[in-house]
Amino acid sequence: MLFFRHADTRGEPCDSTFRIGDRPGQRNLSPDGIAQARRIGARLAELGIPVDRPVLAGPVFRARDTAEAAFGAGRVLVTDSLLADDYAGPRLSWVIAEHRRLFSAPVAAGTNRVLFGHRTPAIMVAGDAVAGRALPEGAAIVVEPADRAFRLLGVLALAPIQGGGFHACG
Repeated sequence: MLFFRHADTRGEPCDSTFRIGDRPGQRNLSPDGIAQARRIGARLAELGIPVDRPVLAGPVFRARDTAEAAFGAGRVLVTDSLLADDYAGPRLSWVIAEHRRLFSAPVAAGTNRVLFGHRTPAIMVAGDAVAGRALPEGAAIVVEPADRAFRLLGVLALAPIQGGGFHACG
């Protein structure tokens, strides 16, 4: 299972409204981030990594746009289960439980569940191993799902951007 943090957002305005559907009020992908997202999809294909369809993405535009640039909009299912923590409000506990469920649910043999979301919920579920600078924008957590549990195998950067990976928003 691969959980991707959205692609590069450096230089873009920080979130201001925290409302789903309000693109101008959200931090969006940079031009480098759009190119990075396309490279993520291309690299998965080049490496022959089997991907279960549809891929899942959170509704905040930077996660959704990353998935759609990587795989095409018709191959992406947008779900509140991958909502960013600062957009979740009173649903934060549910969002974290959904991340845990998606990380832990078995995947059909020979394929990979691919998710696109945000760093903080991943830290809340996977812990310090992905905290700090361990999960840059555009990188993925590689997870081995198990019934009601998962094992973190590492962090994979398929399309790193030199000098990239972290935005300046607080």
